[in-house]
Amino acid sequence: MKEVLAWFTNPPSDGPKSTIVLRLMAGGVFLWEGILKFVYANQGIGRFTKLGMPLPHFTADFVACLEIAGGLLVFSGWLTRLIAVPFVFEMIVAILSTKISLYLGTSPLPLPPAPPRVGMWAVLHEVRSEYAQV
Repeated sequence: MKEVLAWFTNPPSDGPKSTIVLRLMAGGVFLWEGILKFVYANQGIGRFTKLGMPLPHFTADFVACLEIAGGLLVFSGWLTRLIAVPFVFEMIVAILSTKISLYLGTSPLPLPPAPPRVGMWAVLHEVRSEYAQV
């Protein structure tokens, strides 16, 4: 168990410098998506309500805070492996809660503005952000 904890809390610091660019990109996306959930109700509470999430006010605020704090952690390179675990779960929930109904054409969210609007190709097109974040 100590080895696992050490792996999460003590990553190597001799990686390639390009890691910084990836960290800035991924951390930035989580950071601004978290902020958007507070700034625009349709991205936070409204979206979580439409998706049928339990306790949408609490859930939206929790996810927004997680994304802001976690985005800053990834951005700074501090505890990135630890915050990656909840981020992976968050992205899996996001994909399952939005893309299955898009595939079936029953999404409570607005459909994409241009074809493909439903089905596998629509899902593959719309999942690009979540896929990249995982």
